Amino acid sequence: MRDKILMAYRSIRERRSRSILTVLGIAVGIAAIVALVSVGYGMEEAITGELTTFTDLITVIPGKMVGATYVEQGSFTDRDIKDLQRMGGIKAVTAMTYGAAEVEYRNQRRPIFILGGDAEELGGFYLDPVGLKEGRWLRTNDYKACVIGNRVATDFFTEEIRVNDKLLINGEKFVVVGVFDKASTLYAADVDPHIFLTLRAAKDVMQTDEVKYLMVRVYTIDEAEAIAEEIEKRINSNHGLDEFATAMTMGSMLEQIGTVFRILRGVLVGIAAIALVIASIGIMNTMLMSVMERTHEIGVMKAIGAKSRDVLSLFLLESSMVSLAGGVVGCVIGVLLARIISLIAGSALGIEFVASVKAVVLLGGIAVAMGVGVLSGFYPARKASKMSPVEAVRYE
Repeated sequence: MRDKILMAYRSIRERRSRSILTVLGIAVGIAAIVALVSVGYGMEEAITGELTTFTDLITVIPGKMVGATYVEQGSFTDRDIKDLQRMGGIKAVTAMTYGAAEVEYRNQRRPIFILGGDAEELGGFYLDPVGLKEGRWLRTNDYKACVIGNRVATDFFTEEIRVNDKLLINGEKFVVVGVFDKASTLYAADVDPHIFLTLRAAKDVMQTDEVKYLMVRVYTIDEAEAIAEEIEKRINSNHGLDEFATAMTMGSMLEQIGTVFRILRGVLVGIAAIALVIASIGIMNTMLMSVMERTHEIGVMKAIGAKSRDVLSLFLLESSMVSLAGGVVGCVIGVLLARIISLIAGSALGIEFVASVKAVVLLGGIAVAMGVGVLSGFYPARKASKMSPVEAVRYE
C-alpha cells in the first residue's frame, strides 16, 4: 500500500497543473455547500434565539390558516377573555385590536395600520427587540399618545415625523411620544409600517369593541401545548364553530421555522451540487487522460506481475487523493466564505448572526468529495485495469 501511495503521489505531482485545477474544481463545490449550509444554520439559530424569549407566550387569532392564507372568522368577545382568565396555568391574557385608519400629517393623508393593546405587553413584545430611535414608550394612561414605526416616520409623508409632532388619526389628534428604530427583518413587517396605541385609544379611534388578537402567557412552558388546545376548545365552543380560533405556541412556530430552514438548506445544497457534478466530470477527464498517458507504464506493471486489482486500486487511490485535497481546501474556503456572507447578509437584513460551522458539515463535505472522487475515477481505473499487458507495452 505504501508503494501505491507513493506512486499515486508521484503521478499527481508530475501533472501538477492539471491536478491543481481538478482540486480547485472540487473545492468550489464543497466550499459552496459548506458556506451556504453554515450560513443557513447561523441564521436559523439567530432567529430562533430571539423567539425563544417568548416561549411562555401563546398567540390566539379568530380564524384559521388555509395554506399560507389567514381566513378571519370574526372577533373575540368579553366572554372569551373572561373564560381564558379563569383557566388554570394562565398567567395573563392581553387583548389587542388592529385595523386601517386615515392618518393626516401636515395636510397629507394616508391609510396606515393601527395596532392597539396593553402598553406593557406590547412593549415586552416589540420594544425590547426593536428599540426606540427617540422618545419613550406608551404608558397605560396614555390616551392621546402614539408610538410610530420607522417607515411611518420617514417614508409615508413628505416631511419626517418627530417626537411631539401631532397626527390626526380618523380625525382625532394624537401626539407622537416615540419613534421606533428600523426593525430587523424578523420584526420589520410588524413594526415599521404601523402606529401603536393603547387598547382603549385604538378602540375609540376605530369606533369598535372588537378584539382581534389575544396574547396569553402561561406559568409553565411545558404545559403550553396542552393549554393552547384547551383555549381553542373553549373559544370554539363559545362561538359554536369547530375552527373559529387558532392558538399557536412559540414552540410550534419554532418547529415551522425549522422546517422552512431545512427545505431552504436542501435547495441551497442542490444548487451547490451542480458545481460538484461539473467537478466530477473534471476528475473523470483528468483520470482518463492519465490512463492514456500511462498506457505503456500500465503494460510494464502488468508484465512484471501486477494484477488488475492492483492497477484498479492505484488509479482509485490517485483520484481519492485528489478529491481529499479538494475536500479539505473546499472546507477551509467554505468556512471563510461563510463568515464573509454572514457579515454581508447580516448587515443587509438587519440581523446579527454568525455562520454556524458544524463539524458534521465539514466531515460531510470531505466525505462527499471522496465519494465524488471514487465514483468519477472508477471508470478510468477499471479501463486501466482491463488493459492487455502485451498491447499496453507496445502502445506509444
